[in-house]
This record gives sequence, C-alpha cells and structure tokens, in this order.
Amino acid sequence: MADTRTTDLLIVGGGLTGGLVALALAQRRPEVRVTIVEAAPRLGGNHIWSFFDSDIDPNDRWLVEPLICHQWDGHDVRFPAYVRTLAGRYCSIESERLEAQVRAILPAEHIITATVASLDSRGATLADGSRIEAQGLIDTRGPRDLAVDLGWQKFLGQVLRLDAPHGLTRPVIMDATVDQDDGYRFVYLLPFGPETIFVEDTYYSTDPAVDAALLRTRIADYADAQGWQIATVEREEMAALPIAMGGHYRNIWPARDRVPRAGMAAGLFHPMTGYSLPDAVRTAAFIADSARLESGQLRYDLRERAHTAWADRSFYRMLARMLFRAADPPARYRLLQHFYRLDEALIARFYAGRSTFFDRVRILAGRPPVALHRAIGALWDR
Repeated sequence: MADTRTTDLLIVGGGLTGGLVALALAQRRPEVRVTIVEAAPRLGGNHIWSFFDSDIDPNDRWLVEPLICHQWDGHDVRFPAYVRTLAGRYCSIESERLEAQVRAILPAEHIITATVASLDSRGATLADGSRIEAQGLIDTRGPRDLAVDLGWQKFLGQVLRLDAPHGLTRPVIMDATVDQDDGYRFVYLLPFGPETIFVEDTYYSTDPAVDAALLRTRIADYADAQGWQIATVEREEMAALPIAMGGHYRNIWPARDRVPRAGMAAGLFHPMTGYSLPDAVRTAAFIADSARLESGQLRYDLRERAHTAWADRSFYRMLARMLFRAADPPARYRLLQHFYRLDEALIARFYAGRSTFFDRVRILAGRPPVALHRAIGALWDR
C-alpha cells in the first residue's frame, strides 16, 4: 500500500520561486513545516538570475542578499548610435547558491525528488502512488501553455574561461551593435573575474525554438571579434522566456483551477523582458507574512495578486506589441536605442515594473523610431 506523508506547506517545484518561498518561511515562520517536491535531482535547475538593485523593495532585500554571488556598481549598454553607462548596483545569483541555501534550512526528508502525478488543494499524489497531504499547497512549476498572445526572448549563455583578461569591470546589459537577425538581438556580458566572463546571445523572436548550435557559434564569433581566446566553456544555459503582448488573465490561471500557484505558473513575469525574479521575491515575502497558509486562502490571495499585476502591466504588453509588430526585425533595436536615452530613474522603474503615469507618457512622447501607422496599430491591437 502506498504511503502518505503530511506537512504544513507543500511547494511543488523547486525552482526560483519555490526556493525563495521556502527560504522566506524559514526566516519568518520557522514553525511551519515546509516540504518541496522537485522532479529534477537539483533544486534551482541550471540558471544565473540577475537583477538591478532597484528591482527589489528595500523591505525584501533580506531575502536575496544571502544569495548574491556577483555584484557590480553600474552597467553599460551599447547601440549603433551610442554607448551609455548607467549607475546602480547590478547583482547575479547562481542556482547552486539557491540550492545550497534551501538544503541548509530544510531537513533532507523534506526535499523529495519525485514526479507529481496529480495535484489538488489538499496535496499531491506522486508517480509512485504515494501521497503528500498538506494544509497549504503552492504550485511553482513554471509556465504552462500560456493561452495568450506571446513572443519570446530566446538565449544561450556560456561562462567562458579566457586565456587572458577580458578588460571589463562592469556588465554590458545590452550590446546591440551585433548583427540583427530574427528580431531584436543583443549580447549580454557579465564579468565574473579577470579571465572569466558570462556571454549570452539573446534575441526576441516569434517562436520559442532555440537553435543551440547557432548561438554557440555566435558566442564564439563574438569572443573572437573582441580578441578573446577561449580556454574552456565552464557552464552553459539556454531558455526561451515568454514576452506577453496581450490576452486575458483567465487564460493563464482559469478561475476553476483551485490549486494555488506562484511564479511563472501564475503569469508573474515582466511582459516586456520575461524576467520573473522581482515577482518571485515579492511573492515569497508576501507568503511569509501571510496570516493563513491554508490552500483555500492561498489560492484566493495569490490569484488576486497575480490577476492585479497582469491588469496593471497592460502598458508593457503594449510596448511588446510595438517591438514585434511596429518594426521589421532588423530595425527593432531602434525602439530600445530610443528608450535607453531616457532618464536613468525612469529606466529603473521600467525594469522593476513600477512605471509611473508620467514615465509612460515620456516613453511614448515624440515621434516613434518606427513607422507611425504601424506604431498606432500596435497601440490598439489586443
């Protein structure tokens, strides 16, 4: 007969959001018994997550500070028309650090490597037939088949060990001086050490398929163009992040679905960038401060928060439509080139998903760097 275990809160999915929820509860609510079920042998997967200091509310920094592996003061952007240095701390978290922190605060028997066969508001049935019953449950297993209007930010990144110093002292968030192909393309650079650098080839595209061989070649060609000799490739990751252009929230999390969700599974990501870390931090801090952690209350609270965030971010979905539909692929970089000329504080609020009314007016002011009739069409298209 299959066994049944019990816990106070069951987190299904041991990625970024699930790990942050576990860490937040351990810090704020140590009396809550937390169990994580993750299908993969490693928590956190294989990722490097980065964020601007301004993305994180000061009241929530206690949660991310222990996870930071690399940080820099300032960063650069490069476009065909100019190069600009912006201020502010920029930070990166490696998935290995997240996993180590979670394993340090949870007993080994509360981290279960297993595939979930089915979920309901009272717990999870695993593929082997065993059952985990919980007062509260949160599904954080990443994005589903999001039935909304999507584009994609696709990338492959490698940590390169070079034969000689690369010469960079701060990140290059966007080097858009590279050839533009299949949409807006840029190279992203994080200097992890004098001879170690993370190089990521990124582009916005209409389909999620990642051509790994092509992107590896592009990274090698980019390194060669910089005069860098690659000694070894120490790490590689790739993904396709959803970019939301429109759609109804009910198609992301149907009201009939009674299982609580968080993270990408709840549609919590920046519509224009696909980044989910700021939302994951906010959600984890909210859960840790919640008075009630029963599934029914969690489902109501988390869906209301996610639904509100989706409604509040219609401006960013409109900008995503402009990027994909108001400009031909080779010219899409002009929208970002135009944007990065704006005030630094405005840019920071944009990435944090906190653009003010006047920010939005300023972003749209003036003649758009694309055909006017196509820009107008993207504004009203849903």
